[in-house]
Amino acid sequence: MKAAVLREYGEPLQISEVQLAEPGPGEVRVKVKAAGVCHSDLSVLGGNLPIPLPAIPGHEGSGVVDAVGEGVTRVQVGDHVVFNWVASCGHCYYCDSGRPDMCDTAFDLQVTGTLPDGTTRFSCDSEEVYYFSATSCMAEMTVVPESGVIPIRRDVPFDRAALVGCAVMTGYGAVVKTAQVKPGSSVVVIGCGGVGLNVIQAAKLVGAETIIAIDRVGAKLAKAQQFGATHVIDASQTDDPFTPVLEWTEGRGADYAFEVIGRPETIAQAYGLVRKAGMAVVVGVAPPHEEVSINAFSLPSQTKILTGTWYGQAVPEVDIPLILDLYMEGKLDLDALITGSYSLDQINDAFAALRSGQAVRSIIRFD
Repeated sequence: MKAAVLREYGEPLQISEVQLAEPGPGEVRVKVKAAGVCHSDLSVLGGNLPIPLPAIPGHEGSGVVDAVGEGVTRVQVGDHVVFNWVASCGHCYYCDSGRPDMCDTAFDLQVTGTLPDGTTRFSCDSEEVYYFSATSCMAEMTVVPESGVIPIRRDVPFDRAALVGCAVMTGYGAVVKTAQVKPGSSVVVIGCGGVGLNVIQAAKLVGAETIIAIDRVGAKLAKAQQFGATHVIDASQTDDPFTPVLEWTEGRGADYAFEVIGRPETIAQAYGLVRKAGMAVVVGVAPPHEEVSINAFSLPSQTKILTGTWYGQAVPEVDIPLILDLYMEGKLDLDALITGSYSLDQINDAFAALRSGQAVRSIIRFD
């Protein structure tokens, strides 16, 4: 089978013939149908999110179950599935507390490049090839833990379903689950890529009244308005987003701000743009070594909440089918998120489009 393999940080992906072992107990083999090209994958390619190499990227995708290992009960052969890149264990403190997004086992898989037993099912010329987030769906097939797939309804196109595996779930969950945005409130969204647009449309869905989008790319700001932004700020034209935000929020600042880039300066900016007792939510994933500076006096004196969200605080087996139902009911727009489609052989072109800032979500199609 073919897969996109990263052998050195900063180098193009190589389309290679890779061997895939049979699924073991509690594992599922999936024939991949579609994979989204996400900024987190780009961070892996550049080494900002380091994982063992060589590795196969891809964590946002969908496909059809091709085989199951012993003891698997969640899915059966032929099921349509979305990948869950936070493959939680189901029995730790966090899983039992309803927070599988914080599962320690799932986090370990994201950094070790293996499955829970410490090994990988991929190899190339007898060399181990590692996973990204126990998923690696930029390949024709993959083997993942049983908790790494969510069965879905069959009438959703695979390319739309793939987006729910990361971009839609993360943006929607940041609004609905982490911030619990209230109707009539004001929201600022910094960064209008694939995840940011889903923050915007989720804020609209729950009834936010003022939705302010900030980005440096005009085409993304136009998309933001299409998805529900009521105001836009072109950060390439001004260094001062504070004045217009205050003007549009009766001089207080926004009730909520979402940082969807992953840079220290925009995280601090999000904190500064919310009113006293408001909430700033960090959605963007910064490199692990980065630090953020916040004025210490403001923490007690303004009682703002600065928090983060990981995978939209998802309970995937509940939230992914729910989001797909909202799409099929016409309440969430997944169609307009897709700005390009590529074959696996064209994967480096897809990442080039992402780097350029023009792509919202590109899809790698395997059919």
